[in-house]
Amino acid sequence: MILLTPGPTPVPEDIRVAMSGKTLHHRTPEFEAIFAETRTLLKKIYNMDDCIMLASTGTGAMEACVINLCHKKALTINSGKFGERFGKICKAFDIPYTELKYEWDTPADVEQVIKEIKNDSSIDAIFIQVCESAGGLRHPVEEIAKEVKAINKDITIVCDAITALGVEKIDTTNIDALISGSQKAFMLPPALAMIGLSNSAIEKLSLSPKGYYFNLLSELKKQRENTTAYTAATTLIIGLKAILEKMDSIGFDNVYAETKKRALATREALLELGLTIYPKTPALSMTTIATDDANTIRKILKTKYSVNMAGGQDHLNGKIFRINHMGLVEDYETSWAINSIEMALYELNKRVYDGSGVRTYTLNKFLKN
Repeated sequence: MILLTPGPTPVPEDIRVAMSGKTLHHRTPEFEAIFAETRTLLKKIYNMDDCIMLASTGTGAMEACVINLCHKKALTINSGKFGERFGKICKAFDIPYTELKYEWDTPADVEQVIKEIKNDSSIDAIFIQVCESAGGLRHPVEEIAKEVKAINKDITIVCDAITALGVEKIDTTNIDALISGSQKAFMLPPALAMIGLSNSAIEKLSLSPKGYYFNLLSELKKQRENTTAYTAATTLIIGLKAILEKMDSIGFDNVYAETKKRALATREALLELGLTIYPKTPALSMTTIATDDANTIRKILKTKYSVNMAGGQDHLNGKIFRINHMGLVEDYETSWAINSIEMALYELNKRVYDGSGVRTYTLNKFLKN
């Protein structure tokens, strides 16, 4: 089965091997050395002042950032399930918030964000996705962060990059916290979350630390000593070190360039097949197709061609399917998936099969990009 869901992504064999050694105790010099090397590589890919690893899913990191980095009022951007989640976290902790809500195919409006912060001086933190994976949407986070900081440098910008870090180079110049997770572009099992932090965010942590397990200040202090406040996710951190070393040896910029080529070529191939791209500003991490035949196509792909793709949630259930580009996806896997989609469309009498999907992918992947 070719797994092309937008998380979890397949774990490469060499990374599985790296995680298959004897269990290490987390309070030992041996593991502290691994932890230190992993932090160095993480800071490199983040291009931020510091970072934290948490034995948690990405949602735990989202919660940690909300409770530690919003001291007055939050502004949340909701273009899908994960933007909605920031608002739900605020509500769970009785943190005042304003939510800007958009259709799941629509990016945040920069001017509307600016208007909100100008009209409400109590807003001290903004929470937004880089890629809203519910619909495969890319938000203009860098532009929003730059404009907000020009108005008030003390507003904290928190970005969920769970389906973006490791996919593309994110300009973190004006971002204070950048969240990522193990099971996406890092091709690891779920349950490890990471947060990149700016010095401004670190200063804010010290003003009013919150939480117990998710107290980022106490965790950061320990991690600067190459240990953790509580039990470390040792096996996952060993795997993270291995995959970051692998990506670093390839070159992070080369990984980004290859992912972009794969994403754009896939998009062109599916357009050639007569399909419709769902989001107005597509992310590079996945290609999202809008079609009322989504569930039927996915069933054919899984049962006949051994390709597993994700569908939609809530009102998009049965209306979209999503093809993953995160991680070190092989060209033969993407080609197989595109050809399988064309075969499914032929079976549904939607088009004649002529191999134009793979032909278009190959042309755009290797010649045009």
